[in-house]
Amino acid sequence: MIRLLVLSFLLVIAAASAQAQTLRVGLAPEQPPLVFRDGERIVGLEADNARAVGEIIARRVELIAMPTAELLPALEQGRIDVIMSGLTINEERAARVQFLEPYLQAGQMAIILLDRAGRFGQPWAVFREGVRVGVVSGSSGEVFARRELTDAALQQFSGVAGAIAALRARQIDLFVHDAATSWSLATSDDYADLISQNHLLTEDPLAWAVRRDNPALAAELERALAMMRGNGTLDYIIDRWIPVRTEAP
Repeated sequence: MIRLLVLSFLLVIAAASAQAQTLRVGLAPEQPPLVFRDGERIVGLEADNARAVGEIIARRVELIAMPTAELLPALEQGRIDVIMSGLTINEERAARVQFLEPYLQAGQMAIILLDRAGRFGQPWAVFREGVRVGVVSGSSGEVFARRELTDAALQQFSGVAGAIAALRARQIDLFVHDAATSWSLATSDDYADLISQNHLLTEDPLAWAVRRDNPALAAELERALAMMRGNGTLDYIIDRWIPVRTEAP
């Protein structure tokens, strides 16, 4: 009986040690090229980031997929250790989690038809009076458009596919959405008729997030990120998944 109890205790200790050595990374594989599914595999910029971090800090990495809306609750509840999922920094999130230093500048960008680049290809075109701008309902693009594009004719869509269809049907002149959407279009032959202005309309830095009560992990990940910057790993990963860099306004 005593031997059984000792064995059980040792198994519990071993399991706890293994869990401590595993970095549980929460991500939402629904945002190419940042993170998405390729068949059964989770790939993209953030997946590569997670694997690189694991190599640097000598910890096994477990990628835990979930919807975007569940990421913060999962982190707060201790079901994951870090969010690496193209998360933008804002005040509401910063009150709940600790963000690391941003690793990439993102924001809202305007997508247009290639054959209309002469008319709408310049950054100032989005501010024209009467320009027909499409946005996804509830998105950061809609927030930006309602705040800044007061002279535009806004049209709301339930998703990216609907907005792109309207753009191709010439029902709208521009589609304003996250930079990740523009980056994704640039890497696919299915969207050869579309082009992005390649100009950030807003500044939304992307960063990883940990629990506010875990400064040790934050410091460990900051050191890993600094090493990735210093040895060129971060630039290599970004260049692999994003064919063009964007400039802030």
